[in-house]
Amino acid sequence: MSGVGPVEPGEGTHPWDVLDATAPPRPRGRLGEWYDRHRRATLATATATALLAGGACLYATRPQPPAPPAPPYPSQVTDLHYLSGETTPTDAGPHSFSFGVELSVLAGPPVTVTRVSQPFAGMSVTSTPEVPFRTRAGASRKVVITMHVSQCRKVPWNAGLPFLDVTLRNTRAIEVHSFILGQRYAQHLSEALQVACSNGSG
Repeated sequence: MSGVGPVEPGEGTHPWDVLDATAPPRPRGRLGEWYDRHRRATLATATATALLAGGACLYATRPQPPAPPAPPYPSQVTDLHYLSGETTPTDAGPHSFSFGVELSVLAGPPVTVTRVSQPFAGMSVTSTPEVPFRTRAGASRKVVITMHVSQCRKVPWNAGLPFLDVTLRNTRAIEVHSFILGQRYAQHLSEALQVACSNGSG
C-alpha cells in the first residue's frame, strides 16, 4: 500500500537525534567563549597587524633616492696663482727669498694644504701660513712662499717653467699636484736665484 505519511527515522537513528530549532544552542568551549568576549579586540589586533605588515612591506620595497654625488678631487677645485715678489723675512737667512701666491678653492668641501715643495735638490721651501692650513670653498688665501738656497750648483739659474708641488687633502682624497705658475714667476725666480747665489754660496 502506498501513501503519504510521517517520515520514519532511518536505520540507526532515533527521533530525538533530530535538531530542534527552538532549543537553546549547545554550550561552546572555552576558546569559543573567550572569542565571543574578546571578538572586537581580536579583530582590531588582527587588522592592525595586517596593516603594519603591509606598511613594512611597502617601506622595504620603496624606491631608494639616488646616492649623493661624490665630492670633487681637491686638485680639480684648487687654483694657485703667482702674485709678486715679497720682502724676504729677516730670519730667513742670507740665501733666501720670498714670493706671494694666491690659493683659491672653487667648490666642494674645504681643502687643506699639508705640504709645499719644489723639484730642485739645492733648495727647500717654507710657507706663511705654515702647513697644514685650510681653505673653504669660495674663498682665497694669500700664501708667502720662502725659498732657502743651500747649494747653488744644484739649482737652475734659468728655470724654464718651474712649478710648486702642493699636497692637497679634502674628504675625497689626498693628492700631490704640480702647479706651474707661469713665465713671470719663472723670470722672478731666476733673478732671485742669481742674487742669492751671487756671493758664491754652495
